[in-house]
Amino acid sequence: MRNDFSSLREKMVEVQIAGRGIKNAKVLDAMRKVPRHVFVPEELKGFAYADEPLPIGEGQTISQPYIVAYMTEMLELRGAERILEVGTGSGYQSAILAEIVKEVFTIEVVAALSERAQEVLKSLGYINIQFKIGDGTRGWKDFAPYEAIMVTAAPGSVPKALQEQLQIGGRMIIPVGVDYQELVLVRREEKTFKETRLLPVRFVPLVSLH
Repeated sequence: MRNDFSSLREKMVEVQIAGRGIKNAKVLDAMRKVPRHVFVPEELKGFAYADEPLPIGEGQTISQPYIVAYMTEMLELRGAERILEVGTGSGYQSAILAEIVKEVFTIEVVAALSERAQEVLKSLGYINIQFKIGDGTRGWKDFAPYEAIMVTAAPGSVPKALQEQLQIGGRMIIPVGVDYQELVLVRREEKTFKETRLLPVRFVPLVSLH
């Protein structure tokens, strides 16, 4: 079965990722390496490399592979970054980021999801990921500022705390909206934030405790 998953993963990258325009070599290598099937429920492993999001429990999902790759590529990561991820979820996106950057700080509001993700990621040998259970809309101020921030659930607007934790010159990618969502790239400049709207998406809502 391991070989079957490996071939499915190669095909996923070839058809869904590279075939749809993702060119960043670091992103493609990470997508080839990380075993998406270990992040999904047992009964859904056969669909792990399909071009679709999948439920992971607690009302949450693992994003479709193309969106994971697209969001990662849009952050223009070079490898030395410290990145904040809001919405650990299954831990799959955390793993993709950890393959590319120096350190990942990931926060999840649902304790059960965070604990499960920690088990999976540690079993895969990742040592450059730090975890927090808490309100992602508040970010993780202890380790700010971050060169990049990725948000994997949708708030109604860009949380101010996340903007403030982005270093000058840094980039954040975030789905924004309620009934209609768009993926937005935020760049922090000296005195302002520049927003670029990228494409329509559909993410679960970003849960705030406040």
